[in-house]
Amino acid sequence: MEKRVLEKQIRLPLDELKLAFAASCVEGIARKTGKPYYEVYERMSKAEAIENYIIPYYDTLHTESREYVIDDVMEYIENKERDTKC
Repeated sequence: MEKRVLEKQIRLPLDELKLAFAASCVEGIARKTGKPYYEVYERMSKAEAIENYIIPYYDTLHTESREYVIDDVMEYIENKERDTKC
Protein backbone atom coordinates (compact mmCIF):
# COMPACT_ATOMS: atom_id res chain seq x y z
CA MET A 1 0.00 0.00 0.00
CA GLU A 2 2.79 2.45 0.85
CA LYS A 3 4.34 1.97 -2.58
CA ARG A 4 1.06 2.94 -4.28
CA VAL A 5 0.84 6.17 -2.28
CA LEU A 6 4.37 7.16 -3.29
CA GLU A 7 3.59 6.53 -6.95
CA LYS A 8 0.85 9.18 -6.84
CA GLN A 9 3.10 12.00 -5.65
CA ILE A 10 3.37 14.98 -7.94
CA ARG A 11 6.81 16.37 -8.67
CA LEU A 12 6.87 20.12 -9.14
CA PRO A 13 9.54 21.92 -11.15
CA LEU A 14 12.19 23.58 -8.99
CA ASP A 15 11.08 27.06 -10.06
CA GLU A 16 7.57 26.37 -8.75
CA LEU A 17 8.96 25.07 -5.46
CA LYS A 18 11.07 28.21 -5.07
CA LEU A 19 8.09 30.47 -5.74
CA ALA A 20 5.95 28.51 -3.28
CA PHE A 21 8.73 28.87 -0.70
CA ALA A 22 8.90 32.64 -1.32
CA ALA A 23 5.11 32.83 -0.90
CA SER A 24 5.37 30.96 2.39
CA CYS A 25 7.96 33.52 3.53
CA VAL A 26 5.53 36.35 2.75
CA GLU A 27 2.78 34.55 4.64
CA GLY A 28 5.03 33.74 7.61
CA ILE A 29 6.26 37.31 7.98
CA ALA A 30 2.71 38.63 7.66
CA ARG A 31 1.56 36.33 10.45
CA LYS A 32 4.51 37.14 12.68
CA THR A 33 4.20 40.91 12.27
CA GLY A 34 0.40 41.08 12.09
CA LYS A 35 0.68 42.99 8.80
CA PRO A 36 -1.39 42.26 5.69
CA TYR A 37 0.42 40.00 3.24
CA TYR A 38 0.34 42.66 0.50
CA GLU A 39 2.24 45.11 2.74
CA VAL A 40 4.83 42.44 3.50
CA TYR A 41 5.13 41.61 -0.20
CA GLU A 42 5.58 45.30 -1.02
CA ARG A 43 8.41 45.64 1.51
CA MET A 44 10.00 42.46 0.22
CA SER A 45 9.75 43.74 -3.34
CA LYS A 46 11.31 47.09 -2.50
CA ALA A 47 14.15 45.32 -0.70
CA GLU A 48 14.43 42.87 -3.62
CA ALA A 49 14.37 40.10 -1.04
CA ILE A 50 12.70 37.51 -3.25
CA GLU A 51 14.88 37.82 -6.34
CA ASN A 52 18.16 38.64 -4.57
CA TYR A 53 17.93 36.55 -1.41
CA ILE A 54 15.14 33.97 -1.12
CA ILE A 55 15.38 32.50 -4.64
CA PRO A 56 19.21 32.49 -4.95
CA TYR A 57 19.66 30.98 -1.47
CA TYR A 58 16.68 28.63 -1.63
CA ASP A 59 18.90 25.53 -1.40
CA THR A 60 20.17 26.64 2.00
CA LEU A 61 17.11 28.44 3.34
CA HIS A 62 14.62 25.64 2.72
CA THR A 63 16.63 23.33 4.99
CA GLU A 64 16.21 25.68 7.96
CA SER A 65 13.26 25.94 10.33
CA ARG A 66 10.36 28.15 9.31
CA GLU A 67 11.00 30.43 12.30
CA TYR A 68 14.67 30.84 11.38
CA VAL A 69 13.85 31.63 7.74
CA ILE A 70 11.23 34.21 8.70
CA ASP A 71 13.61 35.92 11.13
CA ASP A 72 16.43 35.78 8.60
CA VAL A 73 14.36 37.27 5.76
CA MET A 74 13.03 39.97 8.09
CA GLU A 75 16.60 40.86 9.03
CA TYR A 76 17.57 40.99 5.34
CA ILE A 77 14.67 43.36 4.60
CA GLU A 78 15.48 45.60 7.57
CA ASN A 79 19.15 45.78 6.59
CA LYS A 80 18.27 46.64 2.99
CA GLU A 81 15.83 49.33 4.14
CA ARG A 82 18.42 50.80 6.50
CA ASP A 83 21.15 50.75 3.81
CA THR A 84 18.81 52.44 1.32
CA LYS A 85 18.09 55.32 3.71
CA CYS A 86 21.78 56.15 4.16
